[in-house]
Amino acid sequence: MAINLNTNADNTNNDSASFSFNVDSINSLLEYGRTVTADDRTFFTEQLALLLETGVSLHSALEGIRNQVESPVFKKMLDGILKNISEGKTFSYALSQYPDVFSTTYVNLILASENGGFMHEVLQELLNMDEKSARLKSTISSAFSYPAFLMFFSLAVVVFVLVVVFPKFTDMFSQIHDQLPMSTKVLMMVSDVFINHWLVLIVSLSAIAALLVYLLKTPQGILLVDRVKLKAPVLKDVFIQLYLVQSLRVMSLSLGHGVSVTDTLESCKDVVKNSIYRAFIQGVSKEVNEGAGISSSFKNAPFMPALVQQMIATGEEAGNLPRVMSRVADHYEQALSKKLTALSKLAEPLMLMVMGLVVGILVSSLILPIFKLSRAVH
Repeated sequence: MAINLNTNADNTNNDSASFSFNVDSINSLLEYGRTVTADDRTFFTEQLALLLETGVSLHSALEGIRNQVESPVFKKMLDGILKNISEGKTFSYALSQYPDVFSTTYVNLILASENGGFMHEVLQELLNMDEKSARLKSTISSAFSYPAFLMFFSLAVVVFVLVVVFPKFTDMFSQIHDQLPMSTKVLMMVSDVFINHWLVLIVSLSAIAALLVYLLKTPQGILLVDRVKLKAPVLKDVFIQLYLVQSLRVMSLSLGHGVSVTDTLESCKDVVKNSIYRAFIQGVSKEVNEGAGISSSFKNAPFMPALVQQMIATGEEAGNLPRVMSRVADHYEQALSKKLTALSKLAEPLMLMVMGLVVGILVSSLILPIFKLSRAVH
């Protein structure tokens, strides 16, 4: 009897261990691929600034934030930061161990604030910068979402007509094939490809898309795309203003809190996703190391607006460069928002015109042959 009880106990323990293993496995699968998001970083910055401002110590503030978060990945990162601080490492060093979450700018500003004793002020400004960046992304997304929807809807209508409607008239139109308009013949061919050769079409389009993505990821492809962004008639104004907002805001915040010019420019290289603009920032850094001013490099950049060149030169001469850069960044953020709104409003009627033209071609390609058939019958 005792043996049976022990056996049951062993089975119960094994079942419990198995259940625990399954729960752990499920949790691991749920955590796999998760990262600390921009919203998590914003929450971290906001809470830490508030706690430090009220006089809470850094270690206690981090522990308090850790107890509030629910994301296992976020909590694990906070554990790592707390461990580094407990071992005597600086807060900036602890943050630098997570470059995917905390940018070079973020770490450099925290480093400067550690030396100057104004960390909560820097955190508040970092929070403001994140909020402005999020607002700018939202503006860009909303400006292009409706035109993208119209384009997708137009494509869906065309595919529906070619796959569902045109095949119903194929036998009818074959009687007057030589008299069909060219648009009808072309659409009938496309319809046949969609219906009878769809697998070949999907494979071909997938291969072309994969080749295009591969080419665009090569150094030559990246450089080509970056050149288009800075030279295309409409796009260049949008991207130049975007790059100026991103880079000048980081420069203003960094220089205004005692970060060296070299470290500031190094931080800006990771902010802007354009190889040509990054090369410009590297050129500025090189000239500064050689003893020249920032304004001279801005004057030599062919894509730099004259207003920026004049404002940077004035700010450098007056010794008030961080404030000037902040004003210029605010100015171009407003200008970019207005331009994106105007482009969005312009894109809507253009897309509607394109949709009307496409629908007109489809309808005429169906109606004209039907009229010819009716005349032939009479």
